[in-house]
Amino acid sequence: MQSFNFAKYIFTIRGEKTLLLPKYKGSTLRGGFGHAFRRIVCVFRGKDCSDCLLKEQCIYSWVFETPIPKDTQILRKMTDAPHPFVIEPPIEEKRIYNSENELSFGLVLIGRAVDYLPYFIYAFEELGSIGIGQGKGKFKLLQVAEDNGDVIYRGDDKKLVDHNGIKKWTDIVDNSPSKVQLSFITPTRIKYENHLTKNLEFHVFFRNILRRISLLSYFHCGEKLDGDGFKELIEESKKVKTIHKSLSWQDWERYSNRQETRMKMGGFIGGITYEGDLGPFWSYIKLGEYVHIGKGSSFGLGRYEVTN
Repeated sequence: MQSFNFAKYIFTIRGEKTLLLPKYKGSTLRGGFGHAFRRIVCVFRGKDCSDCLLKEQCIYSWVFETPIPKDTQILRKMTDAPHPFVIEPPIEEKRIYNSENELSFGLVLIGRAVDYLPYFIYAFEELGSIGIGQGKGKFKLLQVAEDNGDVIYRGDDKKLVDHNGIKKWTDIVDNSPSKVQLSFITPTRIKYENHLTKNLEFHVFFRNILRRISLLSYFHCGEKLDGDGFKELIEESKKVKTIHKSLSWQDWERYSNRQETRMKMGGFIGGITYEGDLGPFWSYIKLGEYVHIGKGSSFGLGRYEVTN
């Protein structure tokens, strides 16, 4: 747990004229960020990352494509690892922002990605000059703040001050309750037995968050979590009971520029309450509030909060 570190930042922007954005802004923010990021760091523009000689040394490839290293001990048959960032769009469904409106969104950086915060700031500065959303509305990055509200970057002077907002996994763990209520804020796409499900028994939830945290720890924090006890933990998780559930499915589509097609990305939202011996699982539940759960986490899907 000591090796898993991360940081959360709040970016605040304001439209230069008018921004026309979708109700759910996570995909738009991530897509625009990826385009701007590649534009500022890519040596061979237009070349596919999978064919690039520099893909294992390139910061864009590592952040946005995240290839599996050749010497990996896990996921050997996969081509991509989890991305080391999560964009948390605003929950509001407001679509039109003019020069008098500000918009804030969160950015969680995991492991080594924390060191590359200046690249993320520069990429969003660049995105502001490129434009985003329908009509490519331009914006100005006003400031970046740490999770505690301390401003570390202002767009006016473009100076990044010294900051130390890095958290360790152990920093966020408190005493576990015997009952926990989770509120899923953004559509959550969890697979169990190769199918998307909203039948979120606790062991299904735990299997998914355990897998995500294990992969992030291995690929981005340099530590392979001890898998010897995972089977026992999963068996213990089956003893935790669901005592209340109010989950509903929310359909949502996004357009993928890379695949040039619209993709269905629906998931469940709502609340669920579990009861039982939560002690062995509590640290995973608390970390999941930052790193999200399920598919589409990098653009904000699978966001939940502990609400009790």
